[in-house]
Amino acid sequence: MQAIDALLARRSARALTEPAPDSGALELIFSAAARAPDHGRLRPWRFIIVRAAARERLGALLVEHLRRTHPQIGAESLERERLKAFRAPLIVVVAAHCDAAVKIPPIEQVLSAGAAAHAMMLAAYALGFNAMWKTGEAAYDATVKQALGLEPADALVGFLYLGSETGERAARAPTEWRDRVRELPG
Repeated sequence: MQAIDALLARRSARALTEPAPDSGALELIFSAAARAPDHGRLRPWRFIIVRAAARERLGALLVEHLRRTHPQIGAESLERERLKAFRAPLIVVVAAHCDAAVKIPPIEQVLSAGAAAHAMMLAAYALGFNAMWKTGEAAYDATVKQALGLEPADALVGFLYLGSETGERAARAPTEWRDRVRELPG
């Protein structure tokens, strides 16, 4: 697959199942992430692999967050939250280790981790898998970050759900970009 083909054809999956990327595919996916633009060569990206029984732990963490932040929430909503950990057979939590002591602004460190996440999605697609990038309230919660082993200043960029796409691919209209571009006059 040509890079331009992956860039133009990739889109988020609607549903994912086994097989997930194996260790060889994951090595390529993380190698692609490590090629993300990185001002200052800080390598701010952090990746946490969640699979198998760890998905139960993540689901419980998501439920605990929802229960703590929305005390009146019902059992049905809590179960939906728990099931988010089972959207795919493999989840990679993508974070930016933000170092305020360096001259590179934290936003650039977060953007680098975002670029790494996008590279991972493209690599997964090129290898025959697909992905969904999700965030939600839990991604911005200090307790959730701590439970995942992240520092308070770190930014949880997203949960990348990886696996094999199931069902029919939804038709996607071409994304219009022309109304988003302008040229600075000389």
